[in-house]
Amino acid sequence: MTRLSTTFAAPHPALVCFITAGDGDTAANLDALVQGGADVIELGMPFTDPMADGPAIQAANIRALGKGTKTADVLQIATHFRTRHPDVPLVLMGYANPMVRRGPEWFADHAAKAGVDGVICVDLAPEEDEDLGPALRDKGIAPIRLATPTTDAKRLPMVLDKSQGFLYYVSVAGITGKQSAAVESIADNVNRIKQHTDLPVAVGFGVRTPEQAEAIARVADGVVVGSALVELVAEHGDNAPEHLRALTEKLANAVHSAR
Repeated sequence: MTRLSTTFAAPHPALVCFITAGDGDTAANLDALVQGGADVIELGMPFTDPMADGPAIQAANIRALGKGTKTADVLQIATHFRTRHPDVPLVLMGYANPMVRRGPEWFADHAAKAGVDGVICVDLAPEEDEDLGPALRDKGIAPIRLATPTTDAKRLPMVLDKSQGFLYYVSVAGITGKQSAAVESIADNVNRIKQHTDLPVAVGFGVRTPEQAEAIARVADGVVVGSALVELVAEHGDNAPEHLRALTEKLANAVHSAR
């Protein structure tokens, strides 16, 4: 059993919370998410061209990079998080360039030493698995793939092949934080995906409120919230942790009680 598999084996859906490394007091913000009830943490790796992200997370990337945040800093944040929270799954989410520029083996080795459980590389297609996947799997780190509303029956097996941890279902054909899919379409697609895999399916993009999270948690194994949390960091700065904790608690209560 891994931290991810243990978490998704719980009798309730999982709340997955995202913030960007280097944006605000990241350690305090991460602690607030855990204290609020987040089951899985996604830690964003700042990048200059976050093509899948909307304005809120783009701005967070710019703030983090403006402070000089580098890959080494992200790994140090992960290391310290693992010391404070030995049982909470930690997933790095970002783009290929920072992950492979020193070589996939270097990144996988340092991520494993930092206690990272999974990696979501947004712009690395399944056809390019060799660029990072084998190195991650060799270190016991789950390469987590993404599926979208346009992932059809022909492509889905390729997305699922060698994917581990959970499948991240992107509920809209667009960027983070801007639009929300109808729960009916999410349910249909989650059910379709689960006919082809035993992996848990977590749904993200456009999930902002406890009400939305609860509705999605009725049909999915996990719910991912990012932009709404990142916006609190932008708005409240050093006082963000108390606001993050409060929203996370509402989200966790909604998700955990959904079914």
